[in-house]
Amino acid sequence: MEATDVWTLASSALVLIMTPGLALFYGGLVRVRSVVNMMLFSVSAMGVVGVLWILFGYSMSYFADGESGFAGSPFKEFGLLATDPADFIGIGFGAVFAMITTALISGAIADRVGLGSWVLFSGVWATLVYFPVAAWVWGGGWISQLGTWLGTPEVIDLAGGTAIHINAGAAALALAIVAGKRRGFGPGSHKPHSVPLVTIGAALLWFGWIGFNAGLATEVGEAGLILVNTLGAPAAGIIGWIVTDVIRGRKPGVIGAASGAIAGLVAITPAAANLSPLWALLLGLIAGAACAVAIDLKYRLGYDDSLDVVGLHLVAGVIGTLYLGFFAFEDGLFVGGNGGLLLVQAISVFGVMIYSFVVSLIIALVVKMLTGLRVPTQVEEEGIDTFAHGEEAYDYLPDSGATEAVAGPIRSGSAEPVGAGR
Repeated sequence: MEATDVWTLASSALVLIMTPGLALFYGGLVRVRSVVNMMLFSVSAMGVVGVLWILFGYSMSYFADGESGFAGSPFKEFGLLATDPADFIGIGFGAVFAMITTALISGAIADRVGLGSWVLFSGVWATLVYFPVAAWVWGGGWISQLGTWLGTPEVIDLAGGTAIHINAGAAALALAIVAGKRRGFGPGSHKPHSVPLVTIGAALLWFGWIGFNAGLATEVGEAGLILVNTLGAPAAGIIGWIVTDVIRGRKPGVIGAASGAIAGLVAITPAAANLSPLWALLLGLIAGAACAVAIDLKYRLGYDDSLDVVGLHLVAGVIGTLYLGFFAFEDGLFVGGNGGLLLVQAISVFGVMIYSFVVSLIIALVVKMLTGLRVPTQVEEEGIDTFAHGEEAYDYLPDSGATEAVAGPIRSGSAEPVGAGR
């Protein structure tokens, strides 16, 4: 086995842990009575998308010789029955990307959508949106060929600025619009219940992101550059977010710092192999500041993106992908004086954003027609976890024979969560 294969295998494990990390991150951000539901959305995405990837998702995600059009044929390697075993490591690496991308969307609909509706949406969305877009970007599709067609540098998207973050962010916006607002929606109305869970989740995401960005690196120098940029951009994102909060007269907090790190990670995803570390720091700083402002737009524009998938992933994904057009090695406008890269980066950004939003909107409307999408009002008000899943995130009752109640993040008998605002 080649050393690069070993590294890709290890990176697949790193990326796999990101989806449970996302479950913790999202679970800490919601109210205490919907933690199980929110975490189950991420876990169920792993199940649904993992199965679909093996059945036909991998086949759809690339164009074989002689293939063209919307996506690869879903039947050419159906069930991976005729696949060369030498390809399995790469196939597994692609599978964990598909899982985390789909799971990202779920943060937009926290507290109000049933599991069945989400499972139906996630399976159809992966089939009609993620698998084709992955083929466009990495599988020989139209985005990967833009540079050849236009006589410009090729589109740069190392690990998914378009295919993952813009794709999921646009889908989250469409799904949030169709789902409608939570009851009592407004600034400060739905506070995170657990700062520690958010911190642990963010740490696991950052940990796994090294494999996410560097999993296909083939040279030591390339891997090292990706590693440094994957450390530097989110570090600068933390600073950008906190400074922005202080300038706006807000108290700095761990939730903001964790969100700033995620913003920096998202922004560096397409760019980690094509920026000098100095420009990566600037990118992280810009992304952290921009996303800190962007998450408040939902209150002005009137859409309820519960956990700021749009404000983090769509916004930072757009920033990071377009930023390459200015600062990428050799071809960036400010580095090499070539405007062609900026052109193709912009085309890829808006192409994926529009396609994902429109198709996701249609899928969400069909799911709403079939299932109703939202849980009943009583269930939303009293908590999805107990009604829909028969589980609670925390047991506040003492064990048999115990003399003292178990401590928890909320007072016994109280439904008021303790945590920072978002």
